Amino acid sequence: MKRGFFTIMAAQFFSSLADNALFVAAVELIRTSGGAEWQRAALVPMFALFYVVLAPFVGAFADSRPKGQVMFISNAIKVVGCLMMLFGSHPLLSYAIVGLGAAAYSPAKYGILTELLPPSQLVKANGWIEGLTIASIILGVLVGGQLVGANASNMLLGLDLPFIDTGIDTPPEAAIALLILIYALAAWFNTRIPHTDAVMRPLPQNLVALLPDFWHCNTRLWKDRLGQISLATTTLFWGVSGNLRYIVLAWSAAALGYSTTQASSLVGVVAIGTAVGAVVASVRMKLHQATRVMPLGIAMGLLVVAMNFIGNVWVAAPFLILLGAIGGFLVVPMNALLQHRGHNLMGAGRSIAVQNFNEQACILALGGFYSLSTGLGLSAFGAITAFGLLVASVMWVIQKWHAHNCVVHKEVVDHLMALAKNDQMHG
Repeated sequence: MKRGFFTIMAAQFFSSLADNALFVAAVELIRTSGGAEWQRAALVPMFALFYVVLAPFVGAFADSRPKGQVMFISNAIKVVGCLMMLFGSHPLLSYAIVGLGAAAYSPAKYGILTELLPPSQLVKANGWIEGLTIASIILGVLVGGQLVGANASNMLLGLDLPFIDTGIDTPPEAAIALLILIYALAAWFNTRIPHTDAVMRPLPQNLVALLPDFWHCNTRLWKDRLGQISLATTTLFWGVSGNLRYIVLAWSAAALGYSTTQASSLVGVVAIGTAVGAVVASVRMKLHQATRVMPLGIAMGLLVVAMNFIGNVWVAAPFLILLGAIGGFLVVPMNALLQHRGHNLMGAGRSIAVQNFNEQACILALGGFYSLSTGLGLSAFGAITAFGLLVASVMWVIQKWHAHNCVVHKEVVDHLMALAKNDQMHG
C-alpha cells in the first residue's frame, strides 16, 4: 500500500469510532430524558437525512479540493453537532448535524482510495477500510455503552473544572463531551493525509447546476449493466445494516432484558462477524468475481428473521457473528465493483455520492418505516421479521435481474467483466 494509506485508515477509524459511540450515547440521552421509543429509533434515519438531501453536492465538493481537507471539515461539523447536543438542542436535530458531517466525509474517504491506489488493490483496500470501520464500530458501541454505564460515567462526572460550570450533569452528556476529543484526534490525522496527483474539479458558481449533473450520474450508474447490480446490492445491504444497529439494541432489550450498556455489546458482536467476513472477502475474492456473492444476501435476510427464535445469549452471540460475517463477505467485493464502475463512468467523488444517496435513502426509508411501526405499536420482533423478509426477497429479485442481464445483454456484461479482470491484473 502507498504512503498515506494507513494515515487515511487511522483517521477513518477514530471518526467512525466516535460516530458509533455517539449513537449509543444519543439513544441513552433520549431514554433518560423521557423521550419516546420512536425517537430513539428515529436516530438512524435522522443521521441519514443529509446524506440524501445533500447527495448532489457532497460528491462535487469532495472532488473540488484535497480529500484530507474535506475530511477535516467534515469532522469539524461533527463536533458542532456534539456541542449542540450538549447545550440544549434536541438529540434528533443534533444527530442530524453529525450526519451532515458524515455525509461530506464519505465521498472523500472512499474517493481517495481510487486516487491513491490502482484497480488491482481496490478489493484489498476495501477489505482494509471496511474491516477497520467494523473494528471501530465494535469498539465504538462498546465504548459508548461503557461510557453511559455507572462506572465510567461516575468517573467522568467527577472531573469538575474549577470555577467553571459546564452544565454536564448526566452520563450521556459526559460521554458526548469525551467523544468530542476523539473527533479532534481524527481531525488531526486528516491534516496528515498526503495530496494526490488527482485533478481537482472546481465547484460551479451556481450550485443548482449540480442537480442535473447528479441526476445524470445517478441515471448513468443505474443504467450500467454491472453498476446497477452492485448499486442495488450495496443499497439494500446498507439499508438493512444501518437499521439493524438499533434493532439489535431493541431486540436485546425485548428478548434478553438487556440495558443499553449490555445491549451495545451484541451490536459489537455483529460487527466482529462483519469484520471477519470483510477480511476473508478481501483475500479470497477478485473484482471480476464480485457478483458470485449475491446469494449470500438471501441467506442474510433469512437469518435476520431467525433472530426471533433466539432467547439465549450463548446462542445469540455466535448467531450474530455468522450474520455479520455473511454481510461482510457480501458487501466488500460488491462495493469494490461499484467503485470501479463509478470511477470509470464519472469520477470517484461523484460516484460515491451517488452510492451514498441510494444507500442512505434506503436507510432513511426503512428507518422511517421502523419508527412509524414502533409508534403504532409494532414490536421489535415484528420489525425484525419485516426486515428479514424484505432483504431476502429483494436480493432474490436482484439476483434474477443480474441473470437476465447475463442472458439478454451477455456481450455487454462479458465485456465489462473482462475490463474489470484486466484492470485488476494490470492496474
